[in-house]
Amino acid sequence: MLAVIKTGGKQYVVKVGDTLHVEKLASAAGQKVLFDQVLLIDDGTATEIGTPVLGQAVVKAEVVKIFRDEKILVFKKKRTKQYRRTRGHRQTLTEVKILAIYPDKTAIPAEDLAVEAPPAVAPKPEPRPNKPKPAPKPKPAPTAAVAAPETKPSKAKAKAAKAEAGKPKADKPKPKKAGK
Repeated sequence: MLAVIKTGGKQYVVKVGDTLHVEKLASAAGQKVLFDQVLLIDDGTATEIGTPVLGQAVVKAEVVKIFRDEKILVFKKKRTKQYRRTRGHRQTLTEVKILAIYPDKTAIPAEDLAVEAPPAVAPKPEPRPNKPKPAPKPKPAPTAAVAAPETKPSKAKAKAAKAEAGKPKADKPKPKKAGK
């Protein structure tokens, strides 16, 4: 008997006794899991095909281990822009062993139905307390009695010096343009 199950956005063809690597499940090693998204069951004589899933079919499996896959290098490059980035990625996977394929949930023995339910949402760790920010230092009050000496000339003086430099000198007459 074989079945096609869907988990982690992928479809797998499984038989009793198979071990396969699926996307990470929220179960610990040694726990039993039920895959209820069964797309097809073939027992050798008859084939049941779901639209899209078989409503009563279930595949029972045991989590063997949770591990991380080999590293995949992601390399991005843009030509002529001197842009290169290398990043590594390791996917977390779960190895499961298929124990039984049931075409109907009602035919499952009671001890097989009593599988450990995975936690719906993992509890979030408590946030670390923030360190208090130090108080800002007070700015010294400006004193009116002591004035700092000016190192730059004022704007009015700078404008006057610019105007003087732009004036033509009296002893050199401007040449007239010919042709007009």
